[in-house]
Amino acid sequence: MTRQIPIYTSHGDWAAMLVGRYLFNPQGEWIGFIDAQAQVFSVRGDYAGWLARDFRVLRKRDSTPLVPRRQPPPPPPRVQLPITVPLAPLMAELTYDTIDLFEDAPNRLDPMDMDQIQDID
Repeated sequence: MTRQIPIYTSHGDWAAMLVGRYLFNPQGEWIGFIDAQAQVFSVRGDYAGWLARDFRVLRKRDSTPLVPRRQPPPPPPRVQLPITVPLAPLMAELTYDTIDLFEDAPNRLDPMDMDQIQDID
């Protein structure tokens, strides 16, 4: 079985689970993937941020130097996630130019099927 690593927000909440190179939300839906340089991308291949050493997904507030879009890997099979995870480690303070993706821009890592949900008007 592939090791599951919890990803947290700066407030210490469980936001995602890293399984291999795939990111899943707490409901078990695929929301992104990570490359060899710890850069995080959405299921559509759009750059989202990077995986920090304290297991947060961070992003620069100013995103002018854009990372090119990546071809996403094939969708992974659905995973069985634990009901609880360990408490978050102590988090370093973020500088003004860096944001916590799951707190300030969680829509950058929406599940794949969000594209197929129709807007209610």
